[in-house]
Amino acid sequence: MKTENDSAVSVEHLTVSYGPVPALLDISFSVEPGQLVGIIGPNGSGKSTLIKAVLGFVKADFGNVKLFGKSAEHAKGAVAYVPQRGAVDWDFPVTVRDVALMGRFSKTPWWRDLSHEDHRLADEALDMVRMTEFADRQIGQLSGGQQQRVFMARAIAQDSELLLLDEPFAGVDAATERAILDVLRKTREAGKTTLVVHHDLATAAEYFDKLVLLKQRLFGYGPPENILQPELLSEVYEGTLRVFANLSPKKDSIASAARHRESHTGISDQSKSSEASK
Repeated sequence: MKTENDSAVSVEHLTVSYGPVPALLDISFSVEPGQLVGIIGPNGSGKSTLIKAVLGFVKADFGNVKLFGKSAEHAKGAVAYVPQRGAVDWDFPVTVRDVALMGRFSKTPWWRDLSHEDHRLADEALDMVRMTEFADRQIGQLSGGQQQRVFMARAIAQDSELLLLDEPFAGVDAATERAILDVLRKTREAGKTTLVVHHDLATAAEYFDKLVLLKQRLFGYGPPENILQPELLSEVYEGTLRVFANLSPKKDSIASAARHRESHTGISDQSKSSEASK
């Protein structure tokens, strides 16, 4: 019989409130290792709160979360996190390479300097997200999409088994979107588990193996073809979403998603800005 120790993420009866306001109510689901999972739902549905609860950043009223059978506190080394860009102080005086190297701190005892191997892994991570040429630039001098790629590099350098991304595609340029898709593909190929807060339903079917559909409560969890049903989406989005018949997964989704996205004309549940800088 399958147990929570067999799961990368196990969420059981999770309830979280901010004062008297409930953010999540009795959420339960489990994610198998190696899965790429999207978390979708309207604005204010509790998507970011779920990520923070998985990380242990917010305290649960009821229920619990286990990561590889352990509490978040005891699984810290196995988790990498990319926050929303708005949660970062971009005026902090560090370079792109400094940020990538931060991903190695959790793997290094406090009394030891970062090794040549740590620097190599950080440089490889920057190369993966196509930011090598900006390595010596201060992060505040970058475009929004470039900043997002730098924090992706930090997470990659950490070399963790579980990657949590909070709205990584929001407001990024096409080059950044391709780089993020590249990371998602490579992490899945490496057998790592990834949870992504995502707002664009038109691409959700292409990017993810499974979807978590939230609106305070869990309305659905499973393959995209089971979740992206007009009746279910209309219930969650309360008729404010225009549902397209082509919200269905493609066979080689991650491999072709970036190319498809550039020509796709679907709709998302919130507007998406673009940037001129690459």
